[in-house]
Amino acid sequence: MKFLVINGSNLNFLGIREPEIYGKATYNDLVELIRAHAKEKNVEVSFMQSNHEGDLVDAIQQAYFDKVDGIIMNPGAYTHTSVAILDAVKAVKIPTVEVHISDVDSREDFRQVSYIRLAAVKTIAGKGFDGYNLAMDFLIDFLGENK
Repeated sequence: MKFLVINGSNLNFLGIREPEIYGKATYNDLVELIRAHAKEKNVEVSFMQSNHEGDLVDAIQQAYFDKVDGIIMNPGAYTHTSVAILDAVKAVKIPTVEVHISDVDSREDFRQVSYIRLAAVKTIAGKGFDGYNLAMDFLIDFLGENK
């Protein structure tokens, strides 16, 4: 199986940005955690992070041509604003799990809105970095059941 992990705005500042919410581990720590889990699960995984909405849309569209089996995506703040990312996920029809490090549902009111959730097969929030590995496990099972 081949998965793409997409991280949106400000995820490159993990360990710096609001450590009381996101922890002190860095983006590189996150990537290594996911890589180790993917190796354990025999999954090919690639990563993409951008602070630019169009780059995220391009990565989702490229995943279609690269024949990616599943997408694990934390759009960051674009979760709450981007119809373009929603439309891209709907267009490619690649099973996508929405992931958030924090429990967005218990935070500010504007974080209650998630456009990506309308196209995601599952949302995992509030599990810290472990949420990404839970998303990978879910996709492995989901794809196995839907063959």
